Amino acid sequence: MKPSPASGGRLDWPVPNMNSANDHDHPPLLSDSSDTDTDSDHGQSSSVLLRHTDLSDSIFKSYFEFISHGQSSATAADLSKIQSFLTSSSSGALSCLICLERIRPSDPTWSCTSLCYAVFHLFCIQSWARQASDLAAARVATRLPVTADKAAESATWNCPKCRAEYSKIQIPKSYVCFCGKLDNPPSDDPWVLPHSCGEVCNRPLKNNCGHYCLLLCHPGPCPSCPKLVKSRCFCGSLQDVRRCGYKEFSCNNPCSKLLDCGVHRCSEICHVGPCPPCRARGVFKCQCGQKKEERECCDRIFQCDAPCEKVLSCGKHICQKGCHSGECGECPFQGKRTCPCGKRIYKDIPCDAVVQLCGATCDKMLSCGYHKCPERCHRGQCIGTCRTVVRKSCRCGSLKKEVPCHQELSCERKCQRIRDCGRHPCKRRCCDGDCPPCSEICGKRLRCKNHKCPSPCHRGPCAPCPIMVTISCACGETHFEVPCGTEMDQKPPKCPKRCPITPLCRHAPNSKPHKCHYGACPSCRLPCEEEYPCGHKCKLRCHGSKPPPNPEFTLKPKKKKIIKQSEGVPGTPCPPCPEFVWRSCVGQHIGAERMMVCSDRSQFRCENLCGNPLPCSNHFCTKTCHALETLSSLNQLQGSERCEDCCLPCQKVRVPKCPHHCPQPCHPGECPPCKVLIKRSCHCGSMVHVFECIYYNSLSAKDQETVRSCRGPCHRKLPHCTHLCPHSCHPGQCPYPDKCSKKVTVRCKCQTLKKEWLCQDVQAAYHRDGCHPRDIPKNHFGIGLIPCNSDCKSKVQVFESELQLRKSQVTEKEKAPEAGKPLPKRKRRRERIQEPSQSTKLQKIAATTKRLLLFVFLFVGLLAAVYYGYESLLWLNDWMNEVDERRHRRYSRIS
Repeated sequence: MKPSPASGGRLDWPVPNMNSANDHDHPPLLSDSSDTDTDSDHGQSSSVLLRHTDLSDSIFKSYFEFISHGQSSATAADLSKIQSFLTSSSSGALSCLICLERIRPSDPTWSCTSLCYAVFHLFCIQSWARQASDLAAARVATRLPVTADKAAESATWNCPKCRAEYSKIQIPKSYVCFCGKLDNPPSDDPWVLPHSCGEVCNRPLKNNCGHYCLLLCHPGPCPSCPKLVKSRCFCGSLQDVRRCGYKEFSCNNPCSKLLDCGVHRCSEICHVGPCPPCRARGVFKCQCGQKKEERECCDRIFQCDAPCEKVLSCGKHICQKGCHSGECGECPFQGKRTCPCGKRIYKDIPCDAVVQLCGATCDKMLSCGYHKCPERCHRGQCIGTCRTVVRKSCRCGSLKKEVPCHQELSCERKCQRIRDCGRHPCKRRCCDGDCPPCSEICGKRLRCKNHKCPSPCHRGPCAPCPIMVTISCACGETHFEVPCGTEMDQKPPKCPKRCPITPLCRHAPNSKPHKCHYGACPSCRLPCEEEYPCGHKCKLRCHGSKPPPNPEFTLKPKKKKIIKQSEGVPGTPCPPCPEFVWRSCVGQHIGAERMMVCSDRSQFRCENLCGNPLPCSNHFCTKTCHALETLSSLNQLQGSERCEDCCLPCQKVRVPKCPHHCPQPCHPGECPPCKVLIKRSCHCGSMVHVFECIYYNSLSAKDQETVRSCRGPCHRKLPHCTHLCPHSCHPGQCPYPDKCSKKVTVRCKCQTLKKEWLCQDVQAAYHRDGCHPRDIPKNHFGIGLIPCNSDCKSKVQVFESELQLRKSQVTEKEKAPEAGKPLPKRKRRRERIQEPSQSTKLQKIAATTKRLLLFVFLFVGLLAAVYYGYESLLWLNDWMNEVDERRHRRYSRIS
């Protein structure tokens, strides 16, 4: 995919066109049957995965085609790394090297921007960086004379994978996208790569070309610059328009640059960097000119082995230098000269005269740097070893001894300090305290559980395993890299290629093709449909032969799948017919059928009674379910038996229906007529009739009412008055109860006046007064309906005065009881209790003595409680002091 000129060389993400004319180039849809075990993180549809695969291929197609000519292997590695990151991100296979957990699209992350571009959880890298920087600061503070704050400022930490160094201020504090422009990038957009902002990356490209990355925000390194620029080849003889990322090129012609010798020109093909040394051979003189040798042009300046031996300017000495160019210089013995120790100076002495010794002490500093040469002035070097005896301490300070100055003093004591690793002691003899770093290998098992730490023994957690494991599909077309230790939890990549293995079951012609997969082919999903002898068909999933997995690829361990009973094991015959059919019991009872497996031919007895009709045709067999003799040949049951005999009385319902039972035993057919006499009273209850049951029950309801009537007057009382019903005996309620025509004597309130009214008029008068006649007592019925006259009023007043006088006399008799009448026993006892009791003098003295003794006893008990409480507190204090002393003694013994 080449960039369009309109976009300025920008490489955009391609958008799939549903109406494109190239739709026939897409591979046909394949079955997803091989991907049924994917989890929720990989639950995206196959079309989305195919879109991501085509996306990465279309992005890097032009890059890979351009670098396929072998121009830059490093660029090809970067592009492969970017494509691997994109594949891992889109398939959810990114894993954190620190915790070895899967990085979900919603997890905050941080990626290294130095070398490896690995992605980590933000919390994991923050914890890693803080621990590493604190450990480095503590190590610096113990080894160098700096403060803890200064050491913490200069502390650094390393990337867990590529070990790139970062300062403490570079510890990530926020979650940003890959290009670093957006904080907290969204994770719920399916069209944006996880942890990406979805915008143009716009990061400066490498080699400082001045251009910026035009891909969308992506993980991994940015590809080479795709801009078109004019550039010259390495030798500068050819100019061409090339990509900015590959602007350095060779014209494949001889270089022809002038070499360092200034005579010859470079004969190699146009190359990068400076030209190699000149390899032309020739005869050259040494620096002194005494010898000639055939050498390469780059080694034309050389020195021979012969001394110079030229006479110096003094004419008495010769040059002691080796082969050299130029003048030999002046004689070194001319001018001022001193004795060998330098204390005496001689002037105007010829250069060939021997300088005399001064006789003083040499006093030159010996090689030890502490003492001077004790000999007299002498020629030549001073003694090489200082023999002065001094008192020295060994390096660890445990031994002090007088030894010669040149002799080193060391003891045999081994250093027991723990090295920087915090695990192993120093064990160096006579250590001066500056213990060297631990030289042993760490050897701890890494979190991947596959390798051991190869680093020297160290403090803190080990670095993550740097090995990356490649997970690919069976055909190897689709692959991605994951950290070592996480491959067991990863899902193999989905491949759009078709699986070439032919199924072995009988559904092979109708089987749906499926995609390339990891491991054995999936089982056939079509139903078996093989017919059983019973007529049913096998409805299980096809359990025919299954192609074996490709032995070149190893399967990751999976959880054992529990095969349900409804699933068949591949490679096994059809199981017995599992269909459920309704089967009746041996007694052929309706509703007692059971759902039984078709292949199970066993018979059963239900828990119901037999229920078959007995010979009486009225009752049924009460035995438990059993096989009938008539059906024994059909049921093929040996234990068939006949039903029981009926010995119950007849319980048929007679016709016409009556409450009497048939006196005969249980019999078939109709029962004889019922001759039982029954009693029925008349409607008014004044007379009782006797009928035969068959006669009375055979009558209709109207005829029964006519027969039961006594044909006399009704003896029932009317509901609203005290008179009897005037009609003859009749069923139901009496008609017209408020139309009673009986005469009633009506009186005034004082019962002086009286009149005769009809009962219905009296009831109407009560209704007018607002009361019901049935609420009026019988002895007051009709009283008060006639108004009183003047004579009635005077009689009423006299009567009321006499009544009041009689009431007052009764109350006075109740208040003043007779003197001679004795009081009740209970009343006398109550009055005796209420009388105040008069105690004697002796009783008062006894009561006072009791109170005084009670007060004395309480006071003595209080004193005893205070005394013994104080004594117990003192004893508790002594006991606690003794326990503390024992504890202090124990701690002093331990220390």
